[in-house]
Amino acid sequence: MTSLHLAVALDGAGWHPAAWREADARPAELLSARYWTDLAAEAEAGLLDFVTFEDSLGLQPGGPGRVQGRLDAVLIAARVAPLTRHVGLIPTVIVTHTEPFHISKAIATLDYVSTGRAGVRVRVSASQDDAALIGRRSLPDLADRNDPAVQQVVADLFGEAADYVEVVRRLWDSWEDDAEIRDVATGRFVDRGKLHYIDFEGQWFSVKGPSITPRPPQGQPVVAALAHRSEPFRLVGKSADVGFVTPRDAAQAAAILAEIRAAQAEAGRAQQTVHVFGDLLVYLDADPASAAARRDRLDQSAGRQYGSDALSFTGTPAQLADLLQEWHAAGLTGFRLRPAAIPHDLTQVTRGLVPELQRRGAFRTQYESSTLRGLLGLPRPANRYATV
Repeated sequence: MTSLHLAVALDGAGWHPAAWREADARPAELLSARYWTDLAAEAEAGLLDFVTFEDSLGLQPGGPGRVQGRLDAVLIAARVAPLTRHVGLIPTVIVTHTEPFHISKAIATLDYVSTGRAGVRVRVSASQDDAALIGRRSLPDLADRNDPAVQQVVADLFGEAADYVEVVRRLWDSWEDDAEIRDVATGRFVDRGKLHYIDFEGQWFSVKGPSITPRPPQGQPVVAALAHRSEPFRLVGKSADVGFVTPRDAAQAAAILAEIRAAQAEAGRAQQTVHVFGDLLVYLDADPASAAARRDRLDQSAGRQYGSDALSFTGTPAQLADLLQEWHAAGLTGFRLRPAAIPHDLTQVTRGLVPELQRRGAFRTQYESSTLRGLLGLPRPANRYATV
């Protein structure tokens, strides 16, 4: 059995809206640096490839019965970075309402602070409320996805996201690796011949460049995206290094994978590695009955059954390992697990699932690389502007 990749998605006290009310939760610390550092340290102790930090522009949906308010994901990652050594750090960025120049240097900075463990998850927002919060653009009601006009708006949003990623990647390359001379004797700090205008002209962006931040340690930090349907599948195939998908079974996982691989080929990236991770919401315990009882208790606390875009798994770490290996055999290269309640489900992943996968020879027993690209088996890319 080949080794699979494993990550966790961190969001507040956990993905279940009532998670903050559990006895072992830390709701008073959700806005503290120590809380997020502790979670990342636990993920690192479990040898996970990376953690993702959720973010949004509006308050979390669901009303006053759930956690409301959050810290900025990029800044959380920057705070966690110097206190961890191996685990990758991938914050979420809402690309519909932010500028690619700003994000390019924020993630490049994160790559420096983490010594090569940075990534970014690009997220599209079609929300009218989000647009109103920023005030620079308006979006129509997109409820009717069968309306051709709505479909065009959605296509445009994801087309904009693809251009956004292209601008960010070009800005990361706008400094050659050896552009900094730092020659005290001559007073030359930078070889300006190795800084490049990117001269990007597209439908949504016109960016001259170069960046003001030297090329990141990884050359290109890892770009990730969550995808549920054809438009975001194309975004993953064209622009991302890692895609997160939400299949219901192995057959659907294989079908999604085929669609992404086709999008890769169409974009001329068939020979490049694009990881496709399955997303799962997990309720884990030593026995299935305990896991189900805890899930039901959380639902009762919330006053409703919690539904997720991803498949909800309830059971033991060994049962989850069976499922992951089945989906891995269908072609998924890794998994991003969403702990229903933190710390319980996070530690069940790191101290239950990971040892089980290790016993099966399906997961690493030590970190093999000091960079996130290295952990994912992605080469450090050549600079597109460098001349031999």
